[in-house]
Amino acid sequence: MTVVSLRLAEAADAGAIGALTREAYAKWVPLIGREPLPMTVDYAQALKAHRFDLLHVGGDLAALIETAQDGDGLLVVNVAVRPAFQGRGLGVRLMTLAEQIAAEAGLLRVRLYTNQRFAANIALYASLGYRVDREEALNGGVAVHMSKQVAGS
Repeated sequence: MTVVSLRLAEAADAGAIGALTREAYAKWVPLIGREPLPMTVDYAQALKAHRFDLLHVGGDLAALIETAQDGDGLLVVNVAVRPAFQGRGLGVRLMTLAEQIAAEAGLLRVRLYTNQRFAANIALYASLGYRVDREEALNGGVAVHMSKQVAGS
């Protein structure tokens, strides 16, 4: 049986976080004609400002979620799953973790935004109970902002 484990990221994980994110988002480059924002981040800096939970399958870094408190909610800044591990429910597991983090912090909601052209992502988030709050022009595309009330709030 393969061991799946979660741990908080440390400064030394910046390179691995950047590499995983680039792999996970590479499939979207042809669709939108540019690198999605998570591919352009300086993760050494992001680690100073945001929480990163790393999910390992066996000894491999398979997925991550980056979150930050945003007013009365928790913002999911980035959720990324290495292509070799996609389709195994790891992203759903990490979204559930975000909801737990928000609830434990007494926050009212989890929110996120994604590119309007990432239809599969929008469908996944909707299936998890997220609703579209608004859309806005962003970086030459359209960002879809979604949120979900945290249980008990």
